[in-house]
Amino acid sequence: MQRINFVLFLLMFGVSYLSAQITDPKATEVWTPVPRVVTPGSGSLAPSDAIVLFDGTNWKEWQSARDISAVTWTLQEGAGTVKPGAGDILSRRSFGDVQLHLEFRTPEVVKGEGQGRGNSGVFLQNRYEVQVLDGYENRTYSNGQTGSIYKQSIPLVNACRKPGEWQSYDMLYTAPRFNADGMLTAPARITVLHNGVVIQLNTEIKGPTEYIGLPVYQAHGKGPIKLQDHGDLVSYRNIWVREL
Repeated sequence: MQRINFVLFLLMFGVSYLSAQITDPKATEVWTPVPRVVTPGSGSLAPSDAIVLFDGTNWKEWQSARDISAVTWTLQEGAGTVKPGAGDILSRRSFGDVQLHLEFRTPEVVKGEGQGRGNSGVFLQNRYEVQVLDGYENRTYSNGQTGSIYKQSIPLVNACRKPGEWQSYDMLYTAPRFNADGMLTAPARITVLHNGVVIQLNTEIKGPTEYIGLPVYQAHGKGPIKLQDHGDLVSYRNIWVREL
């Protein structure tokens, strides 16, 4: 232990010594590579390098999770709404690390309570769910409320708007890493902003979403984004991703 501490001392001393020898500010300037230019989005306009998955006009970027057929969810007034019984839908493209933006709306007419009220979900890589729910003055188990990593991580706060109002999720997602033998080397992590408020901050995802039991990782590659049909008339619009 003393040897390790002595080595660390020498390393720290060396860095401090070298830093003290630098007197020209230009010596620490880095000019390459030059970051590429991205035009920021505004309102419903996505950033210039984003992949628009849903603009409210068609489902061409999506397919039924049940049988890879065409999506039959409702399209109306620039939004897509769950058609109860039609099943979950998947993006046709698969992703790993992403920035994801989407907007959702739970029904204005409130029916049910707890998990039976405005329930849906957004699954990263078809495995890891960020809960969508009408969480406005609606008590349920905390690791299943709006913005939870379902059955895993409680959101920092409840930032829900009233039923019938549009809400937004902005997610920064890092996919899990596996070695050549399929062993987990780094778990998935996610940061989520709900209506501009941080509710998950670099949260470790413990494994695929399970309704019963504990999550267990299994090796996988890129996967699609899934939107859940939980039987409630939840609507979505303005969905885009940036691959990171």
